[in-house]
Amino acid sequence: MTTERHIIIHEGPGGPFESMAVYDPAAGTQPGLLLFPNFLGTKEWDFAKAEELASLGFKVLVVDVYGQGKRASGMGDPKAGEYMHELTEDRAAMRDRLTDALGVLQSLPGVDTTRTGAIGFCLGGKCVLDLARSGADIALGVSFHGVYDAPPFPNAEIKAKLLICHGWNDPLCPPEATVALAQELTASKADWQLIAYSDTGHAFTANDVPLNDDHSFGFQPATNDRSWKAMQAMLTEVFG
Repeated sequence: MTTERHIIIHEGPGGPFESMAVYDPAAGTQPGLLLFPNFLGTKEWDFAKAEELASLGFKVLVVDVYGQGKRASGMGDPKAGEYMHELTEDRAAMRDRLTDALGVLQSLPGVDTTRTGAIGFCLGGKCVLDLARSGADIALGVSFHGVYDAPPFPNAEIKAKLLICHGWNDPLCPPEATVALAQELTASKADWQLIAYSDTGHAFTANDVPLNDDHSFGFQPATNDRSWKAMQAMLTEVFG
């Protein structure tokens, strides 16, 4: 297997955007996955994660949700918060960007347009949920330490099977926010699973972020492994 990376420049709402397609061109037709990055935007960590997904039998698009050239240099870069606020302050415009990204994924060579899904980390988890809330024709959505607040308009019919991997100590999504998400998805008649991991906080997949003292933020290897295996089981269930 030879995985390749291809920069994809695409116009879209508020664009242009610079995403990264990661796939084995010799693998033939495969399901497609959107990978939504955390609040720093697209980076090497996401591209490497996409290569892991490609090795499982997928064509992957690492989605630029901010716009070409809008990248944060690290956790302390104030631009990250600025870009995230710009994206999330208008959830309808955000939804349109996510929908457009799905179209870009479906246009990639070798993508089975009838078999697509999305995964995301942190802000990317919120993107997964909002794409599913929009009624997008995706079969699966997986959120890792995502953000759960609902947009200020009703959900469309949720078609995706959803897996939410959640750190119970996450200060961005305390128990009341997590329960509210469960209630929202239940009211929408969605097919959802939520796995809450004990003694685990936000950013538990981020192996470049040290764990803080109260375990509310930072990398946690055991949870990272467990949640990735849960995702793989879901991928197998949905895509075979």
